[in-house]
Parts: sequence; C-alpha cells; structure tokens
Amino acid sequence: MTRIQEIARGVLAGDRRSIARAITIVENNTAETQKLITSIYPHTGKAHIIGITGPGGSGKSTLIEKMIRKYRQKDNTVGVVAVDPTSPFTGGAFLGDRIRMQQLSTDQGVFIRSMATRNYRGGIAKATRDAVKVLDAAGKDIVIVETVGAGQSEVEIIKVAKTVVVLFAPGLGDEIQAIKAGIMEIGDIFVVNKADRENANKAVMDIQAMLQLNNKKRAWKPPVMKTVALTGEGVPKVVEKIDEHRLFSEKELERRRSRDKAEAELVEAIKENVASLIIEELKKEGKFEELLQKILEKEMDPTYAAEKLLNEKFRKQV
Repeated sequence: MTRIQEIARGVLAGDRRSIARAITIVENNTAETQKLITSIYPHTGKAHIIGITGPGGSGKSTLIEKMIRKYRQKDNTVGVVAVDPTSPFTGGAFLGDRIRMQQLSTDQGVFIRSMATRNYRGGIAKATRDAVKVLDAAGKDIVIVETVGAGQSEVEIIKVAKTVVVLFAPGLGDEIQAIKAGIMEIGDIFVVNKADRENANKAVMDIQAMLQLNNKKRAWKPPVMKTVALTGEGVPKVVEKIDEHRLFSEKELERRRSRDKAEAELVEAIKENVASLIIEELKKEGKFEELLQKILEKEMDPTYAAEKLLNEKFRKQV
C-alpha cells in the first residue's frame, strides 16, 4: 500500500491524523495531491458545506464557534476550514481571534484547520476546495468555510459552499462596500452580528432595502437576521435557517432533476413519433424503397440517404 493510499484509507475511516496529513498535502499542492483527491472523491458529496463571509471584525470566528456547539448538540460532526491572510514572514496563517474556536478541536466530532491564502485572490485559499473534499470524505456532516474579510473577492465562496452566510456588524462602515462587491448577490442568509450595538436595526433595514433593490427573482428569499455571537443570542435561529436552506436546495435540485428527466422523455417520444410519421410518408411516396435499394447496392451510405430524404421532405414543405 502506498503512502497516499494509506492516508486516503485513514481519511475515509475518520482518522484525525490522516485528515491533517491529507489537508497538508492539498495545501502544499504537491505531486501527490491529485492522487489523493482521486482516491477520496467517490466518497464526497454528503456534507452540507456552509460558507461564512463578511468584513473583518464582524465576528465570523465567534459565530462559527457558537454554530459548532449548536451542531454538536444535534449530534452532527463538524469540520472547519478557516482561511487566513498569509504571514509575510512565514507564509503561514494568522490565527487571529480563533483561540476560542480552537478549544473545540479537542472534541472528537470536530476538526478545525486554519489555512493560509498564500496571496490567492478570492477570499479563499486555492486548496480550500480540496480541503473541504477531505473533510466531506472523512464523514463530517457539516463543513464550515470561513473566508478572509477581503471585500470584492469574497464572492469566490459561492464556488465552494452550498449555503452562504454573509455577516455584517453595525458601525463598521463596510455595508456599502460589501454591497458594491457583489456579496449581496451570493448570500443565502444575511446576519447582522453584534446586534446589541447602536444602529443594528438600521443595518438590518439597509440590507433589506438593498436586497429589494437587487429585485432578482429567486425562489429562495434571503432572510436578514440579528445575532450577538459572543453570548450566543440568535445563533440557534441562524442554524435553523441554514438547515431550512439546505432542505430547500435539496428539493430544488430534485425538482430540476425531475424536470430534466421529463424533458428527456418528451424529446425521445417526439423523436420516435416524428420518425415514424416521416418514414410512413416516405414509404407512401416510394422514395424510401428507392433509396433503400441504393444502400443495398452500395451506391449510397445510410447516413447520406437519410440526410437526402429529410432535405427533400422538408424543402418540399417549406
């Protein structure tokens, strides 16, 4: 068994050391990365991936810490990929205010990993997608991705997450900047954190107004919620809304699949009926047998004969 096969097997078994080694491999983007991802990919797709994005200082890490506790109360296992700015000296991640979150990593049902952006534009690290796949394959029910508060580039999270939570805090002065950056278009749930501060209600109304201005016809109407993540106030409702969006997304996906199936069946039925009608008419006109004879005598191939028949038929009708 190769080293990569051994790590992949450990990941699928939920072994924490193997998970850590696998994420290191994808983060360093070594020659082994693709082999590893290929090994675990068939076992992905079960986790619900939640993106938490928003300006720096809005309390993303604190909210995530409370969300983890809520999910653990529901007996869900949780993986977290926290993307940090890159240190100009070491190339590693700044841990910021993640000490409280890291305390949860002693829980066997929780795996937390900070990753450096390595100066990659997009608010998320290049290896984030693969790290999420590792946690998904490891059997985590919930995978949370926290992005760098990097303004316009935050929209990249939509390529990773199934539910995007956009966080604001009153008084940061970043609401309009975030709106200009296009974050309003990618958010599934909007949260005004630190809602015990002055102007929290104004921030909620501003966001609601901007959502109405966008006026995009979406089946899912993004809610605007308030939390005080430090105390946990409002966090259970956010988790409920995330779960609600997950169910909505699954139903919407099933609806689209049903529509695609119905469309495929309709197209096939039309093809069969149209073909039968055309062949019947061509036989009545005697042209079908004429061309069939030429095919048997190798004067014409079937594809060219069919094209000739159809061209003559539809040219006559036009």
